[in-house]
Amino acid sequence: DPKKLRENTLLMAATLVACGIDFEKSILFQQSKVPMHTELCWVLGTITTMPRLAHLPQFKEKSESLKNIPLGLYIYPVLQAADILLYKATHVPIGQDQAQHIQLAQDLAHTFNRRFGQTFPIPHSLISDGPSQRIKSLREPMKKMSKSHTDPKSRLDILDEPDVLLEKIKKAMTDFTSEVTYEPEKRPGVTNLINIHSLFTGKTPDEICKEAVELNTGQYKLVLADIVIEKLSPIRADILRLTKEPAYLDEILKKGTERATELATNCSEEVMNKVLGTDTIQEVKNITNTANIM
Repeated sequence: DPKKLRENTLLMAATLVACGIDFEKSILFQQSKVPMHTELCWVLGTITTMPRLAHLPQFKEKSESLKNIPLGLYIYPVLQAADILLYKATHVPIGQDQAQHIQLAQDLAHTFNRRFGQTFPIPHSLISDGPSQRIKSLREPMKKMSKSHTDPKSRLDILDEPDVLLEKIKKAMTDFTSEVTYEPEKRPGVTNLINIHSLFTGKTPDEICKEAVELNTGQYKLVLADIVIEKLSPIRADILRLTKEPAYLDEILKKGTERATELATNCSEEVMNKVLGTDTIQEVKNITNTANIM
């Protein structure tokens, strides 16, 4: 649905800007506007194997619920690798669940360099050891919080209104012990709330538990809800404001696409020269120029 795609694109751009991404320092662009991503994906797809992709955990997890598995889902990790290698990234901030996808990008970089000569630096993952890596579902605290889960009550959405955030946190699964303690193995539900608290405030679990020593879990949930609402409400307001300025967002993405295209073109030409040979590339350019003249 092109209309929905555009809405989602502008919403994502608005969200990133509202969350603090400086589009003057960072290149913010729509990936599908830079065709070199899919070109490199195709090249990298020729040097990986189906068994390698089938063993990636996210593919196995998502394909379990599908009767007919689309090719796009299968090769998506290769496109992710292309996204990274096209800009010769050296470090990639990720969640722990993406570690194997970075390993795939590393393997593809090694394989390409070995076959065609040094081209790509080997990307390394940047995985935070902070509380953001430990945020779990509000309804099933043994599973990670996911934006794609069918139950919206399992997660905190950045666009949730304050009363929705309050209700979700109040109904978050905990246990029958009233004290607020940080025990990941024994009390995953309460521990998850403390990790969320830590993520929003920068306080350690020990500090949080000391502050909540006189609270039961029900009271603590209200304290946490106030903190989450206070932090997310200004961001939500900025997102809603920015989505009402599509021309402004379009201009940000347009400038970002121009900058990204310049970088991507340089890498793409280098790759194609090595894969196809300089003479072939020149022939293609000559044919293209002739067609344009005609």
